[in-house]
Amino acid sequence: MARYLEIHPQDPQPRLVAQAVEVVRRGGLIAYPTDSGYAVGCALGNKDGLDRIKLMRRLDDKHHFTLVCRDFAQLGQFVIVDNAVFRLIKSATPGPYTFILRGTQEVPRRLLHPKKHTVGVRIPDHRTTQALLAELGEPLLSSTLIMPGQETPMTEGWMVKEELEGLLDVIVDSDVDSAEPTTVVDLTSGAPEVLRTGAGDPSRFE
Repeated sequence: MARYLEIHPQDPQPRLVAQAVEVVRRGGLIAYPTDSGYAVGCALGNKDGLDRIKLMRRLDDKHHFTLVCRDFAQLGQFVIVDNAVFRLIKSATPGPYTFILRGTQEVPRRLLHPKKHTVGVRIPDHRTTQALLAELGEPLLSSTLIMPGQETPMTEGWMVKEELEGLLDVIVDSDVDSAEPTTVVDLTSGAPEVLRTGAGDPSRFE
């Protein structure tokens, strides 16, 4: 049975945040709220967690997983960022955007796209998510919690508990800012390419 933690969206309780992160550190799978629906995540080096996410969401090896980062300094450790990309990401973060970029050697090979060697990265604008990331001290390997057959992410902690409790180790119940997933932008070719329009404004990348 998953641990169910109700965390205040504006003033996250450090004790509860620490409990959630401890489960992640021990190899657990977490469902947590963001500024664009719920996400499911695990520690960066958790191969079993990655496999569990793939099974839960029925994902193949071509799916771009996302490293959810606390800030730009952390993001820059895991993806290759030139000056133009730096300015673009800085102007759009924190916010509901996922950027596809080539990964650095810090990214476990199994997380990279098999041919492009790319990975998704994002910096969310959500207090509970930021509190979890600050406590963890590294990115959360994540995927938007969109279940097979659905087009939008889950948005309520109680609903995640009802439907997925047996597949998760901890569920964080806190407010979600949008029912839409992130806007996904591919920055690998030099010119931004919007792959998915979601909660973020895509016009800034035109």
